[in-house]
Amino acid sequence: MDNNNNNKNNKNKKVNGLLILVIWAVGLTVVFNYLSAYSRQASATASTHEIQYSEFKQLVKDGRVDSVVFTDGKIEISPVEGYVYTDEDGNTYDKDYTLFTMQMGSYDQGLLETLDEYGVENYTNPYVAEMSPILEFMIAYILPMVLLIGVFMLFMNVMAKKGGGIGGIGSVGKSNAKVYMEKTTGVTFNDVAGQDEAKESLVEIIDFLHNPGKYTAIGAKLPKGALLVGSPGTGKTLLAKAVAGEAGVPFFSISGSGFVEMFVGVGASRVRDLFQEAAKVAPCIIFIDEIDAIGKTRDSRFGGGNDEREQTLNQLLAEMDGFDPSKGIIVLAATNRPEVLDKALLRPGRFDRRITVDRPNLAGRLATLQVHTRKIRMAEDVDLNKIAQATAGCVGADLANTVNEAALRAVRHGRHAVNQEDLLASFEVVIAGAEKKGTVITEQEKKIIAYHEVGHALAAAKQKNAQPVTKITIVPHTEGALGYTLHLPEEEKFLMSKDDILTEIRTLLAGRCAEELVFNTQTSGAANDIERATELARNLVARFGMSEKFGMMALGSVQSQYLDGGYSMNCAQDTFALADREVVELLQRCHDEAKALLEENREMLDKIAGYLFEKETITGAQMMAILDGRDPDKEDYYGVPARQDGTIEPPAKHISIVSEPIPMPTAGGALPEDAGEKPDKTPEDDSLQQKQE
Repeated sequence: MDNNNNNKNNKNKKVNGLLILVIWAVGLTVVFNYLSAYSRQASATASTHEIQYSEFKQLVKDGRVDSVVFTDGKIEISPVEGYVYTDEDGNTYDKDYTLFTMQMGSYDQGLLETLDEYGVENYTNPYVAEMSPILEFMIAYILPMVLLIGVFMLFMNVMAKKGGGIGGIGSVGKSNAKVYMEKTTGVTFNDVAGQDEAKESLVEIIDFLHNPGKYTAIGAKLPKGALLVGSPGTGKTLLAKAVAGEAGVPFFSISGSGFVEMFVGVGASRVRDLFQEAAKVAPCIIFIDEIDAIGKTRDSRFGGGNDEREQTLNQLLAEMDGFDPSKGIIVLAATNRPEVLDKALLRPGRFDRRITVDRPNLAGRLATLQVHTRKIRMAEDVDLNKIAQATAGCVGADLANTVNEAALRAVRHGRHAVNQEDLLASFEVVIAGAEKKGTVITEQEKKIIAYHEVGHALAAAKQKNAQPVTKITIVPHTEGALGYTLHLPEEEKFLMSKDDILTEIRTLLAGRCAEELVFNTQTSGAANDIERATELARNLVARFGMSEKFGMMALGSVQSQYLDGGYSMNCAQDTFALADREVVELLQRCHDEAKALLEENREMLDKIAGYLFEKETITGAQMMAILDGRDPDKEDYYGVPARQDGTIEPPAKHISIVSEPIPMPTAGGALPEDAGEKPDKTPEDDSLQQKQE
């Protein structure tokens, strides 16, 4: 009986639904036909004008009529070319209007004779075939109704397949998370290197899912969530995929922006649906990438106040509090902006662990390079230890890109294996861009760039706490530099002393000092150096508490630690102004010290600049050989031996010279005759230096 009742109810629902569709189709068809007729009538009214029958006859007698058409009880009149009809109110009707009057029927039998008499030869009564009333009714009403019903039924079927039925618009609230079953991500912890601490925390969570008994026996509870925090490119998303590959449980992956839609309330609905689906297949893992898109704090300081985002965040907080941890649902999230997340989201009980995914150290970079080169055919001269040392400060994404660029470079040069030179050259492509082969600069500009870069390098070589110089080049690159000096540390450093910061500032300003000392001029090539030196000086005064005037008073707070690392000043305006003056004095003092250092070593400055001018690209080892009085052509570069011609790689002879050759300064320090002249152009030299804090 119950089955029969259910069948009857289903049939009644289908019949009622079909009746509703028919009613809608009939109503829309009638409305469409009415609108169509009204539109035709309005169009005809706008392009015609009715006149009296007597006026029509007078126009015929006056020779103003060119042709006449008899249609549907009307006479349509076409005036002769150039005639403009004017009515009693003074309104004019030109050739774009059609004049018409109503027929008089049998009351005027002599109309045709009148038309012939006054020369109107073009008159006609066109034949129009009559359509069957039934066919006309079917075209006007039945066919549109059938088409509308078909469109409605197709729309309902599509929405029903998406889970919405007749109310299918509600399916927009369904979660669109990607579900990975067991190891379908193709990534495991063997594919992740350089993040041992983060892997250890995640391995414990996975072991908890597989063997909950040994943890619950001692009274431990399963963590509800873990937040992955780190700079872009450090491998947060890769770690989450590795968790999916290792866990052997369903893995739901969604981006924070995937909860946000144009409809209010959709985000909260998707959060509910996501946790409902996860509860069905528990134990499982939910991964929310870029959670700051929905987890932003609800105050107004960081752009809060959005109702839709707040509803989504409130629902996420409720769901993370509501599910039973014994079911084995773990929430992973990743962000590089933890400072903007809501405090309620970060508390224990929601995200019990905060896992920092930091930049890898020397051992981590070596392990990362080994992972990314497993499928790369390597030459015998490759020394990954040297590459790891050269890539200080790089994240995992940088190293992966370096290895891939090296493989592409090897193919371009027709080799079947990647050698050491490919890896080093690709690293410089990643940080500085490719060489610009079509740049045209003058000889004078080339000389200024050489002295500018050697000024950086020599200041670093003559200071105790400076990072050693690795490479100096005056070849323009696509990242905007006409040349750069590459500094790489010999050992890992995690702290910077006051002497280290002052040394770095002097090194940055030494390029401008070399321009002033040798050419008695200043160029815009020092713009990037001055920006970085000012940032270091401001940090020394405002953040690090190393200023004698302000002592250990913090004048600012860090913002976006894992992005640009900037900060905002939190002090009075007068204090801010005093801090700016302290920064100016500090920069001027470092500038004077760097200039004095170059004056003391002017002879070496000229020698190294002359060698760089000739080779266009030299290494730090070659510069140190000149300082020590050795042959610079016999030095290697991070494991790349020098060639017979004394170069590390073919000289980049891509700089086009457009002026007469100018002799270089002699070893004794004599300036060229025009050294003090201002160059024709000002080089844009964004000096690239890597610093390790």
